[in-house]
Amino acid sequence: MKKINRLLEIPKEVYSNSPNIILTGFEEMIIENNKGILEYEDYYVRINTHIGIVNVHGLNLKLEKMTEDNLKIIGKIEKIELESTSD
Repeated sequence: MKKINRLLEIPKEVYSNSPNIILTGFEEMIIENNKGILEYEDYYVRINTHIGIVNVHGLNLKLEKMTEDNLKIIGKIEKIELESTSD
């Protein structure tokens, strides 16, 4: 399947469960292909993905938009940490 996708030049994020993180400045973050929120405070958000956990630290963090597998966080993003759970 991977070989066919490469031949057709389909981007990996389209056919995989790997998270795609889009950061716009220090004020907006979109995470595609997530599995849900584990913790949520106005200074800390912990998001589960298919390959690990994304920790977002900041100030006045808010979930502006959330769909089945995408979410948008706004606020002052100060630090992003990645925790791998895959071997």
